[in-house]
Amino acid sequence: MIANDARLPNKLDGLALDTLFRTARTANAWADRAVTEQQLRELYDLMKFGPTSANCCPARFVWVTSSEGKAKLAALAAPGNAPKIVAAPVTVIVGYDLDFGEQLPKLFPARGKQMQTYFSDPVVAQTTAFRNGSLQGAYLIIAARALGLDCGPMSGFNNEAVDTNFFPGTRIKSNFICSIGYGSDGNVFPRNPRLTFEESGRII
Repeated sequence: MIANDARLPNKLDGLALDTLFRTARTANAWADRAVTEQQLRELYDLMKFGPTSANCCPARFVWVTSSEGKAKLAALAAPGNAPKIVAAPVTVIVGYDLDFGEQLPKLFPARGKQMQTYFSDPVVAQTTAFRNGSLQGAYLIIAARALGLDCGPMSGFNNEAVDTNFFPGTRIKSNFICSIGYGSDGNVFPRNPRLTFEESGRII
């Protein structure tokens, strides 16, 4: 018997699961509909609650919304990605901060100060920042979908040039970029196959 005060997670209904995963698609073209700063703040305030190691929260974001910013980023992207960046209402650069340990006393009050020494090791910092920054980028995509937005995540850009132009004077490194807005039906590719449970893993 489960105690009455036990916390039971509520399973999302089918429509919600479709929105987040089953029918959600990568957007390659965009409706002429703006995404406001308020929506971006709402998006961040939702995705920030996703878990990271020691609550380190290493992801850093540049929300590119201006015509000048889009042109600057598009010039550093692969030819196939550049038009998508220009057309999208927003393209966010998802980066990871190698100096994330500076925030640990604030983010992990219980032991953050002591853990700074551990995370100061360059290899540990790189591994931790990249892994957890990638997680936070994934949370961003799920949160955007949950808020009724579409996403077009992309690689295919010059990371070093993006770091120089958008994260100058920092130890923040770009991971991937993600256009955000209201997708149109144009350029939606047929869904590709996925691996089965058995093909992707095993239970032991």
